[in-house]
Amino acid sequence: MRQLESLDTLLVQQKKEWIEIVTDFETKNAYTVFDVQGRELYTAVEDGGFFLWRWILKALRPFTILLLSLDQRPELKVRRYFRFWFHTADIFDGSDRLLGTIKRRFSILRKKYSVLDPSGNEIYRLFGPILHPWTFNILDEQDQEQGKITKKWSGLLTEGFTDADNFGVVFPRDWPVERKALFLGAVFLIDFVHFENQESGNRR
Repeated sequence: MRQLESLDTLLVQQKKEWIEIVTDFETKNAYTVFDVQGRELYTAVEDGGFFLWRWILKALRPFTILLLSLDQRPELKVRRYFRFWFHTADIFDGSDRLLGTIKRRFSILRKKYSVLDPSGNEIYRLFGPILHPWTFNILDEQDQEQGKITKKWSGLLTEGFTDADNFGVVFPRDWPVERKALFLGAVFLIDFVHFENQESGNRR
């Protein structure tokens, strides 16, 4: 993940397969991660998983997302467990070392997640304001905003990118690589929980 050292912004673009677009059949999710200049950094693929889980559970299905470098080395692993509500994902580095956990918290109107360190201590929160349903603010322990994750992000102006299936991830440039990787991993859980069914409904 050393490529993240000098970056403060990432673009995550979901890849759509024609069979899913045309038939609404759930295929494995795949993504590409770019820097703000549009240079490809990583690919992310849903690894394994029984096809019946994708068909029956759809966005609720457990998954493992592998983030691969351009030479196909594993850089990050996101493992999501089956939950009806308190959705949880563990984030590991390429050596299977736990970096932290993203866990949804109870809230009736707002979208709230705890970001936990490897010992289970809350170090940040992700907060989705009611009036900004596409945005998740990254808040520290003092409720100060440190960055954000935004769906339908139009911050990348390179020709050929549309904002329909894009996430923008913004964080401090001087953060440790492991912390940046933790919030990159959070994108995949957020996509499944809040936008996967919504996108399927739009294709019907």
